[in-house]
Amino acid sequence: MTDMTKGSAPSRRRQRFPEISTRAWEHPADRSGLVALRKLSGFDDILKKLAGLVSERSVRLLFLATAVKTSERQFPELYDMVRDAAYVLDLEKVPDLYVSQDPKVNAYCIGMDNPVIVVTTGLVELMDEEELRAVIGHEVGHAMSGHAVYQTMLLILTNLAARIGWIPLGNLAITALITALKEWFRKAELSSDRAGLLAGQDLQASMRSLMKLAGGAHMAEMNVDAFLEQAAEYDKAGDLRDSVLKLLQVLPQSHPFAVVRVAQLKRWAESEEYRSIMAGAYPRRGDDPDTTVGSQWRAAAESYSQSVKESKDPLMGLLRDLGNGVGTVGGKLRDTFAGAGRGNGGNGGSSNGSSGGGKEGDGARD
Repeated sequence: MTDMTKGSAPSRRRQRFPEISTRAWEHPADRSGLVALRKLSGFDDILKKLAGLVSERSVRLLFLATAVKTSERQFPELYDMVRDAAYVLDLEKVPDLYVSQDPKVNAYCIGMDNPVIVVTTGLVELMDEEELRAVIGHEVGHAMSGHAVYQTMLLILTNLAARIGWIPLGNLAITALITALKEWFRKAELSSDRAGLLAGQDLQASMRSLMKLAGGAHMAEMNVDAFLEQAAEYDKAGDLRDSVLKLLQVLPQSHPFAVVRVAQLKRWAESEEYRSIMAGAYPRRGDDPDTTVGSQWRAAAESYSQSVKESKDPLMGLLRDLGNGVGTVGGKLRDTFAGAGRGNGGNGGSSNGSSGGGKEGDGARD
């Protein structure tokens, strides 16, 4: 890793955040999990020993041998971008950045002690300068938050599930943990999207980078406002059947879908929280030890509650009705599913039935 103790000004003027805590950009559900894990005495040491399944030394040597390590002489613009992101987010040690020959559009951060960031040639060719800045800032956010802990735990639990698959209840418990960790990881991606925005400070570029993950390089054929309308359409779904399909589609994913990420990022960029950070009022690292687990779990619960309140999804509406004690829930369910067998034309619900879309990525893709 490169020493940043002397500092290096960004290539263009952007707000810098001295001593910023990762809590400033972490999604409440992600933050609650991380704070809880950080409070566990000896947890890091135990996890690192278990993570011996994947040696950081081995990973580093592999990339040294098979990829291009960025520097002043190799991919200098990308090298400057990762240094810029570290400068803006006040990260003293800059992660090494490698470019890997791979047509797949991908970026990921590996390692816990000395994180390594890898971007593929497919991603470099797809993104413009400001979009790449957002992606690299996203990966720096992963490194600073220590999100590799989720990947390591998922790897351990996945291997464990394969070994005890013959024990019905044991496998069920492990599967439940894996599902919970994937939800955590999806929220970690939203956190790092926010870190990417803080690093690049160009909302349009951040949103474009996510749109390109969905639609490729043809930005002239895409429109941010139309994509946000698409996100709203996905949120509304059609009826409860679509809501269930959406839930089933998202559970196996390690990443939220592109339309969800764009909508979530825009909402955060318009929030008071983001405005406060940009004004210099943000959590400092010095206060991290005093952060309580209970307060973070409450913040996570409030975040989920707010999501239910704001969502236009029929299933979320049903949950609101249940919470409000509405007595017609049974009738709503009966009417919805009874209508499934009526007519072919119907009320147009089928037009939304395929809105779940394809996968956004595997592994630690940006």
